[in-house]
Amino acid sequence: MLDVTGTSTGPGAGTHTGIGTGHHDGQGPMRLRELVFGCACAGAVRAAARLGLADALDDAPLPADELARRVDADPRALGRLLRALSSYGVFEERPDGTFAHTPMSRMLRTDAPDSLHHIALWCTEPWTWQLWPRLDEAVRTGTSVFPEVFGKEFFPYLQEDAPDSARVFDLAMTRSSRQAAADLAQALDLTGVTEVVDIGGGQGHVLAALLEKQPTLRGTLLDLPQVVAGADTRLRDGGPLAARARLLPGDCRRTVPVSGDLYVIKNVLEWDEDSTRRTLGNIMKAARPGASVVIVENLVDGTPSMRFTSAMDLLLLLNVGGAKHSRDSLTALITGAGLRLGRVTPVNAYLHAFHTTVPG
Repeated sequence: MLDVTGTSTGPGAGTHTGIGTGHHDGQGPMRLRELVFGCACAGAVRAAARLGLADALDDAPLPADELARRVDADPRALGRLLRALSSYGVFEERPDGTFAHTPMSRMLRTDAPDSLHHIALWCTEPWTWQLWPRLDEAVRTGTSVFPEVFGKEFFPYLQEDAPDSARVFDLAMTRSSRQAAADLAQALDLTGVTEVVDIGGGQGHVLAALLEKQPTLRGTLLDLPQVVAGADTRLRDGGPLAARARLLPGDCRRTVPVSGDLYVIKNVLEWDEDSTRRTLGNIMKAARPGASVVIVENLVDGTPSMRFTSAMDLLLLLNVGGAKHSRDSLTALITGAGLRLGRVTPVNAYLHAFHTTVPG
């Protein structure tokens, strides 16, 4: 089965050959049965996160009835949930009947440095369960089914009809962005860079990480007005980086009204291709000749996170009609915009950086 990072887990994971080979060695039918019950695994992880199960369990193993007392649950039902999760490597059932943490269950703790608590909730929000059964329709048409199901586009629905889900989204994206920002800042060479522009950078975690890395660097965060209004406190008035940061409300699909030496655009080019082309074209118009443009995306091919990324790719098709990229599809968009592509380097297990320059 898949854990929330896209890694194959559970008994026999990675050892069977029945899938994709056409051979029946006994594992193929079992594996397929597990896959069609994938909703049970996702639902179990969501239940654990909502119950606060990982936070309730410390280093010492505990029986189900004590954990049930701590999270206010029925002991027998909680034991069944823990048994199911343990079969996927999320918690461990000990021979004495107690349950202990595993590396995966610890990532469901809200205080874990690498916490996936809110990501687990975000990927299993109530609206997702109404979309997945209609994936065949989205595949036939190549477009989102979200407006047909909910009567409006995805982001207006979140803000107007599902504020709790919008909050989970913000928390999940904040946690994910902070983790990726540190990796990206470490990976980027800022030699000779004096002005960086973070395009569609959300709360500006990447920009803040870059400004902290290089004390002489100045930077601009460009995003929608309501997003910039909630920028990282380090970048806002009174923050330690405010003197070197500019918060610029705007839509990169319409214009990029700022010039810089380095443009960073992370996990933004997932909309329809027309929006992506317009965004890259706007950067080309604004950038100085020779400026660097670093495009950071998840890839659906040749990466350790392909299962997770390809699942997110399908969710993007369902909810906004967008797509994750392959190396070739992103390269085509980059070169089609007139950018000169150089290296493609991994940022972490989930992200790759496409290093491009604006022709002189």
